Parts: sequence; structure tokens; C-alpha cells
Amino acid sequence: MRTASRLTGAVAVMAALAAVTTACVGAAGRDDAAVVRASWGDPQHPLEPANTNEVQGGKVLDMIFRGLKRYDPGTGRAVNAVAESITTDDQRNFTVRLEEGWEFSDGTPVTAESFVDAWNYGALVTNNQVNSYFFQYIEGYEDVHPAEEGARPAAETMSGLAVKDERTFTVELSQKFSQWPETLGYNAYAPLPESFFTDREEWLAKPVGNGPYKIDSYAKGQSMRLSRNDNYSGTDKARNEGVELRVYTDTNTAYTDLQAGNLDVADDIPASQLKNAERDLDGRYVNQSAGIIQTLTFPLYREQWQGEDGRRIRQGISMAIDRKQITERIYHGTRIPATDLTSPVLGDGGGYSEGLCGRTCDYDPEQARKLIEEAGGLPGGGITLTSNVDTGSHRQWMEAVCNSVNNVLDDNGACRVKPVGTFADYREDITADEMTGMFRAGWQMDYPLIQNFLQPLYYTDASSNDSGYSSEEFDELMDRANAAERSEAVKLFREAEKVVLHDLPAIPLWYQNGTAGYSDRVEGVRLNPFSVPVFTEIEVA
Repeated sequence: MRTASRLTGAVAVMAALAAVTTACVGAAGRDDAAVVRASWGDPQHPLEPANTNEVQGGKVLDMIFRGLKRYDPGTGRAVNAVAESITTDDQRNFTVRLEEGWEFSDGTPVTAESFVDAWNYGALVTNNQVNSYFFQYIEGYEDVHPAEEGARPAAETMSGLAVKDERTFTVELSQKFSQWPETLGYNAYAPLPESFFTDREEWLAKPVGNGPYKIDSYAKGQSMRLSRNDNYSGTDKARNEGVELRVYTDTNTAYTDLQAGNLDVADDIPASQLKNAERDLDGRYVNQSAGIIQTLTFPLYREQWQGEDGRRIRQGISMAIDRKQITERIYHGTRIPATDLTSPVLGDGGGYSEGLCGRTCDYDPEQARKLIEEAGGLPGGGITLTSNVDTGSHRQWMEAVCNSVNNVLDDNGACRVKPVGTFADYREDITADEMTGMFRAGWQMDYPLIQNFLQPLYYTDASSNDSGYSSEEFDELMDRANAAERSEAVKLFREAEKVVLHDLPAIPLWYQNGTAGYSDRVEGVRLNPFSVPVFTEIEVA
């Protein structure tokens, strides 16, 4: 479980990153008229690949980094990027060969050491990287990241990583993991240049990556400017001169700017505008399925949510939420009531299980009241629902959820909305374990596997386990699934998901489509399966 003390260094470094001003705008001969202007929100953490696990920071990392794999923007399938090949004879020992010619935006080469050093840095417990968990399957992880809180590491590098030559390294896992190569498009596995290790503070002030874009400037609360990386070696080169990510704390303001021609891409259409967005934007509107689920999560580290009574209350709250009515009235075809914890984009063969939640996800007012009454009523006589309200039209759906619960319980004070102004402040409250009532904790997949919808959120002490949930049965099933071949693995992952749905640390709400609008100044706008604009494909008229 993460604690408040782990945020101290991040705050200082974010200040350093924010200190980069707009003095570089228009540098390197960039034609600002060919720059895409897009909506954005300040990231929670510094832009280190292993220290970013939220959408806004991840959006930037997708632009400035490429790992061994990348995910095809159309299919979501993992395809080689920096990797020329990843081979194994036993699903445990892998040999990675890099494609020749890759460089960072500062002109230095991407080598085997660039990956090995970055992964060792990300895993080392004293570096406080929130995504360190993603390296747990590499042999020697427990030596650099001991399980006991406060324990010193026995080593600084993982024994399972070995550089063989400039373009080759080997990876030994601690157990078989047949799908491991498919996870390597996630940003935690990105390489880092030598400059990161020689002067980390300077690097964090202006990150250097190997992706299709490079950062020119960042003014916190205002914007980040990125330009095309002319040293980029990948096939998905940028078709524009760059991107300006403009910070908005209100999606309605972004939408108004889009309509006025002051913004080119807004990838979070306000719920209040969804009904008329296609008409308002003359057809320049995108509504695509995405690997996103929204849930209500509970702080199981609070006594009032523990035990069998706590589980009954959570189940009763779930059955008091009229998902169908809320999604129809607020979201107009852009949300689908959830019946499991994954996403339909995975398909049945990938682990999506329609109806796996059973009656718990059905709207049943009578049973909801019965369960809550049997548990002694709501803790403290009433509950709160919390989310940030600067993005995502969250206030509207939170009010609708609370109204649904209040109507079922015939008590207008049973559920109250408790908004937080910004996403960064909201996430800091969550990671500091300061939540008391239920809170929004949706998931946007990192890679298109059922494992990704379960392990980071519900495995004991996992990086995004915001509820503090822990189950030996679930952990054991996940370990077995990771070691199995794909068809058997999916079955075991589903069994693990059933455990979570029984314990209910989080309530599935709805699957989320990606929505976006764009101006008549740009073309080629689409979203990838992660609901992020494919910026490299956007062309400016």
C-alpha cells in the first residue's frame, strides 16, 4: 500500500519540470501553424516511464517514448518497435535483440543498456517508482524491491537482466509467463538515455525520449509544447510539426474553444454535450470502443468497509445503482453498463466475460435495501462519493449515482457527492490513503490482456491497488494464470476475477467509449483502443 511519504520527491520534481517556460516555443524552425492544439490535464507524477500510471502523464509518454513493443492503434495488438526479435524456448528465459539505428531525441543511441538500466532503476525500491510492480516477474526483483515495508534492498540490479552486446540482452523471469512479451508496449518498460542517470534532475526538467515527439517546454497549469522528433526511427512518424497540449480544468471550456476554432482536438467531450456533439461539430466527432472501465472503489483500509457487513453494504450499493438509466440519460451511447471488470474490446477469447458480475450488477432496489439493512445500515448513517471534477464530466454521473442510491433507500442524505477540484489533488488523496467513502477508480488498459484489468488493481500491494484489497486465493490464481499458456491462462484469470467480484472491493459501473471532437483545421483524427488520440496521424490543413 502506498503512503504519503512517497509523494514528497515527486512534488519537488514536478516543480522543476514546471519551471521549463515557453521560451522554446517555435524553436528548431518548427512551423507553429502546423502544430496540433489539444486538450490536456497536468500529470500527477514526473514524466519518468516507471513513475506514471495515470492517463494525462501516460498520454505524453506515449508521444515521447517507444519501447520494445508498441500497440497497433487500430487493433491494439502488440507489434515490434525497438525490438527486432524477442525469443524464448521455455516461456521463462527470453533473448531480446534490438533493431539497429534507434536514437534518443538528443542523438544518443538506444542500446541494450538503455533498457536494462531503465528497468533496474524502475524496480529499485529506493527510487519510489509507482510502476515498479511491473518488473516483479524478473528474477532478482525481490532483492531490489523487498516486500517488507522499509526494508533495505539486498542489491541494486536484478540478476535476471544481462547485457550481451550493444543490441542484445537477456531476461530471466522468476516463473513462466507466456504473455510477457505482449506487456512490453507499456511505458514502464521504455528505455532511458545515459543523460537520465548522469543528471536526473536536469533530465526531469526536460525529458528526453526516443518517440515520435520531443518536449520543448512545459508551464504547469498552462500547456506543454512538443515538436516532431527528427531522430525518430520508428515507422509511425509524425505527420504534423508538433502538438501543443493545453491544460483545461473544465471540459466544457475545452469544448467551447473547440467550437470556436481555438482548439483542434478535445478527447473528452462533456456529458452535457454528447447528445448534440455530432451536429455541433458538423460530423467531426469520434465515438469508439475503448479498453476502459469505470468503477466505484472502497477504502478497505477503513474499518467501516471491512468484514462481511462491509461486503453486504458494497453489494447493496451496487444493486441500488440504475446503470442503464444513468448511461442512457447522461452518456447517449458512449457508455455501456458493466457486467464484469474488463472491457468488451478484449473479446471473449481475450477474457471479456459478459454477465460475470451476476445479480450484483443488476438494479434491484428491494434486494439492495435488504442487504444494507442486514448489515446494520450505511456506515455513519451516510456515504460519500468522491472524484475530481476538472475532467470527464464526473459531477453529473456522481450526482446521478447518489440520487439513485438515495431514491432506493428513501433518504436524500444517504449518499452525498464530495468533489475534488483537480485530478492531481484527487490522486494525491488516494495514494496517501486518505479516502473515507467510495471513490472513482476507473481503469484504462495499459496493454490488451485480461491480466491488466486485474493484477495492477487487485493483487496484494499492486501499484494501482487503491482499495488496499488483499486475497491469497486471488493472488494464487493470478500466479497460476501468468504461468499458463494463453487459452488456459484466460480460464484462470476469469476464476481470479470471480474472487474479486465476490469480495467486491470495487463496483463495476460502465464500459467507456472514447469520444473526441476536432476542428476543421485538422484531419485524420482517431482514437486508439486506449482512448488516446493517435497524434502522429493527425494532419493540419
